[in-house]
Amino acid sequence: MAFDLPFLVEIWQIKCHIQRMQDLIKRFLRPPKTSFFIFGPRGTGKTSWTVQHYPDALRIDLLAPNIERAYESYPERLIEIIEANPDKKVIVIDEIQKNPKLLEVVHLMIEKDKSLQFILTGSSARKLRMKGVNLLAGRAIERHMHPFMASELGSEFSMKKALKTGMIPLIWESQETEDTLATYISLYIREEVKIESFVRDIGAFGRFLEVISFSQGSELNLSNLARECEVKRKTAENYLKVLEDILLSFKLQVFSKKAQRLLAAHPKFYFFDCGVYNTLRPKFSLDKPEEIQGPALEGLVAQHLRAWCDYSSTEHHLYYWRTLTGLEIDFIVYGETGLFAIEVKNKNKINNSDGLKALHAFKKDYPSAQLILLYQGKEKMKLGDVLVLPCEQFLLNLIPDQGLIP
Repeated sequence: MAFDLPFLVEIWQIKCHIQRMQDLIKRFLRPPKTSFFIFGPRGTGKTSWTVQHYPDALRIDLLAPNIERAYESYPERLIEIIEANPDKKVIVIDEIQKNPKLLEVVHLMIEKDKSLQFILTGSSARKLRMKGVNLLAGRAIERHMHPFMASELGSEFSMKKALKTGMIPLIWESQETEDTLATYISLYIREEVKIESFVRDIGAFGRFLEVISFSQGSELNLSNLARECEVKRKTAENYLKVLEDILLSFKLQVFSKKAQRLLAAHPKFYFFDCGVYNTLRPKFSLDKPEEIQGPALEGLVAQHLRAWCDYSSTEHHLYYWRTLTGLEIDFIVYGETGLFAIEVKNKNKINNSDGLKALHAFKKDYPSAQLILLYQGKEKMKLGDVLVLPCEQFLLNLIPDQGLIP
């Protein structure tokens, strides 16, 4: 398949920019000792991370069209390359979803030589699943790369900037953030959706992206989405699946462990980065700023909690909680270190009526839960059982394998 020059230049610029960022900022993702996959959206630094941790590895970049073609026509070439480089015991294959057939060869080589370690990066799981790939039958574990966390950036972190442009490494230091974000999303649609033929009607998919941006931090209603996009419900369902498979979005399920109340059934929707949400969300003259800023703040907290869960060595899962009577808590973190209920408010001041009713109800059902309310103010407070924290402080102190509460 032909690739035009501007498209290849975009890919090259992305990799160069992220490499410069990664040279300065240490990421929390820790390398396993066995073979593993790293899944993560484009631009989050998977390739640069592997360069940092495995500088002498044998590297195969399937984003390069000539390399992709070579391995597509003859996957066994990988065996020849490895055997020709016996001193290379670590093999990095970038964007493995470009050629799922290579996984069969990787599987064979892992069985043949236990000293080999394969690191397989990918920005989409859809093609692997469509091909019926079993991800090496459990012989390689999975890791996930996320946008920057505030605690990775430290003093370089800016709450205002994060809410506006997000925390994708590619975007963070761009001089033209809006244009870069627009190009990034266009690249995603072109590379992951159009070229891979995941969607027939790119125009309808583009409308779907705009419409679903209004669902950031809200329960999903596919029937309403389909109606607003003027597509069938099944089509909307497929579009949503594409978004998840190419890692542009994720869903949170309702926390229902030992539930004592009737709970909502629908999951909540988030883009993987609040900058992507801000770019896709149409802005109209009658929109109030808080209608856009509130979901952006909630999304920023969501992506941090998700990264914290993935990067921590202890097992934790992220949910939300909503009763049929309308009581809702934005995030529930449940895992080995405890149960945490976290409410997010886009306010500079907090009083006793702000989100406390739902937190108290949750505490009644789950007495061991620790209650946290995040807001845009500067003071740390305690309102009964609820710990009130400045959101910026919370994010800066959110470090994997350390407690949620500073």
